[in-house]
Amino acid sequence: MARYWETGTFSQPSAEELQAKAYASVESAKKKGRLYDPVQPRTARGEICTTWWGQSWCRNLERYADYESRLDRGKRYLRTGTVIDLQIEKGKVEARVQGSRKTPYKVQIRISPLPESRCQEIMSRCSERIENLEDLARGEFPEALKDIFLAEDGFFPQPREISFDCSCPDWAVMCKHVAAVMYGIGVRLDENPFYFFLLRSIDPERLIAKTVDSKVESMLANADVKTDRVMDDSGLDLFGVL
Repeated sequence: MARYWETGTFSQPSAEELQAKAYASVESAKKKGRLYDPVQPRTARGEICTTWWGQSWCRNLERYADYESRLDRGKRYLRTGTVIDLQIEKGKVEARVQGSRKTPYKVQIRISPLPESRCQEIMSRCSERIENLEDLARGEFPEALKDIFLAEDGFFPQPREISFDCSCPDWAVMCKHVAAVMYGIGVRLDENPFYFFLLRSIDPERLIAKTVDSKVESMLANADVKTDRVMDDSGLDLFGVL
């Protein structure tokens, strides 16, 4: 990331100025045949995201003290509409964020693939927690998975698994433009939670299939185990049917 060597006071552009420049950048790109995909939260205040998994992504981001100093400014930038383009690909995010300059800043975030050992362990834990696999197949994460996502050895990436770069001249480890994109990822997850698997380089079909297989194997293994919840039908005559 470039260094920000300027001294003296630095005034932040107003929301109106940022929005005007963002609009101009989107229109300029459109004339050149490039269509941007901007990010805009559905909420005007409070939580950036509306689903539990989107909110959990943001909370995971906020619990790392290394990022704390720039997160509030990142939220402001996102709500202002400065994240004019955000593309999620396998293991990375490419974005453009409008700043005080005319040309938007380029942001790239890379997220390490989930290690195979952790992936296998999580699949096993998923099969124990998920009661309705149809939810996962529809792209809706059952809330039973919440602690698996947030656990230190869970799905969400830790700081050492995230690297980022911005073309702005700010010297901070995480600048406000990167912070805005990180929150923007949460909004994208609101819209399509399966983006998360793409970020961690996980094949969701394999995850679901493996989870289903594990669940079926567990059910078959316990098929012959009697519990006190099952009624003994010996001598039972229901309406003369038995």
